Amino acid sequence: MKSGKVYFVGAGPGDPKLLTLRGKECLEQAQVVLYDYLANPALLEHVPPGAERVYVGRRGRGRYGEQEEINRVMIERARAGKTVVRLKGGDPFVFGRGGEEAEAVAEAGIPFEVVPGVTAAVAAPAYAGIPVTHRTLASSVALVTGHEDPTKPSPTVEWDRLASTGGTVVFLMGMKNLPAIVAHLTASGRPATTPVALIRWGTRAEQKTVVGTLADIVKKAEEAALEPPTVIVVGEVVNLRAKLNWFETRPLFGTTVLITRPREQAGEFSDLLTGLGAQVIPFPTIAIVPPADWGPLDRAIGRLSEFDWVVFTSVNGVRFFMERMRTLGRDARALGGARLCAIGPRTAEALAAAGLTADLIPAEYQAEGVLQALEKEQVKGARILIPRAEVARDLLPKELRARGADVTVAVAYRTVRPEADSAALKDKLRRGEVGVVAFTSSSTVRNYVELFADREEACALTRQAVVACLGPITADTAEALGLRVGIRAKANTVPALAEAIAGHFAPSSCEI
Repeated sequence: MKSGKVYFVGAGPGDPKLLTLRGKECLEQAQVVLYDYLANPALLEHVPPGAERVYVGRRGRGRYGEQEEINRVMIERARAGKTVVRLKGGDPFVFGRGGEEAEAVAEAGIPFEVVPGVTAAVAAPAYAGIPVTHRTLASSVALVTGHEDPTKPSPTVEWDRLASTGGTVVFLMGMKNLPAIVAHLTASGRPATTPVALIRWGTRAEQKTVVGTLADIVKKAEEAALEPPTVIVVGEVVNLRAKLNWFETRPLFGTTVLITRPREQAGEFSDLLTGLGAQVIPFPTIAIVPPADWGPLDRAIGRLSEFDWVVFTSVNGVRFFMERMRTLGRDARALGGARLCAIGPRTAEALAAAGLTADLIPAEYQAEGVLQALEKEQVKGARILIPRAEVARDLLPKELRARGADVTVAVAYRTVRPEADSAALKDKLRRGEVGVVAFTSSSTVRNYVELFADREEACALTRQAVVACLGPITADTAEALGLRVGIRAKANTVPALAEAIAGHFAPSSCEI
């Protein structure tokens, strides 16, 4: 049997977007992934669904699989012809035993590749506003393990040189040994006034930074109850944090937002929120699926040339409509002379992606806006097709019919409630770990409430969080179900909702 291959991939310091492009490619091809505590679980979303996922710990505390066992699994799976990814926090070859693991694979005759990652030794300080080198403050930087191998016959860290260099010293895996590190540096001549920064979970939304000096940093660390993983930075560059602290000053830093929209549509919203500093918890309460019966939509597509207007009320409507057209062997030519209405700019963009231009986009992105925009058009006697969700408001077709239009409503998709870990969600809400619960449609609200025993439980557990809603219809649904809405978007767009959330927490400095 042909041997597989092992890829040692650096997972980066924590922010999943700091993964390299090559690292992403390897994860997408993986059949087996061995990942450790420092690798952000979000990176596993790049891994194929059928791949084997093996957690190998390496937290620094507690008992985890021995290194020999990790080596055995990598070699065994590769010999079975598998593509194996060893996903390691930071860079594979910056501490963390990456070199030892690569040696074991090489000695076993297994092909391997090393994919460097962004090391926390540089990234965590950068996200804390601390450059590890600076033309006038530090011409050198030393990366030092804060946890030497206890089996060594004698320590090899040259404390005298570290203390005398005057440059920056960065310790990884040293939080448990912080008192000893401080004692060694000061005893070797480093001034007690030397600035020190401790950065826990650097580059992640939960990043926490404590600044002091060699004289008081141990006490400050105890008061802040800092635990691993924490990067220790020693040197004059720490003083630049007061001027360069860009990450922790963003409007939503420290705020956790629960996103309830479908997983495949959460990307834009998530990116906007994380760009503003929020920690995002994807928790889709709806999934978009095809209709139970394609018949009505197929019949409508079969006579597309008869319609004067096709009104699209969502991006999903466009997506499923165009996909069904292709399935039936038809393309945009089948629309004939029909004019197209898109309920909002995102829906218009979806049409544009399909090579179509919206003839009409209302100023108000909801059914009422469509009706107002169509007042200027001659709809009496017009044949209008509305491809939409199975469950939707009847206002639009009802009012158009009242104006004399011949309206055909065809179900293009439906929403269902996906499997969800409601127990974990309830625990997070009880502990106050969710700052905002964001809803983008009435369906997301209804399915969210149905996760609880009853409305009373839903309202009680959600009370500590702020409910944010996209559009008045979604907000009305939330309030009708007993939820108190604290944030409303000014426009029915995802960017507007992100801006409203940021404005709620930082009203004087909210810009996107």
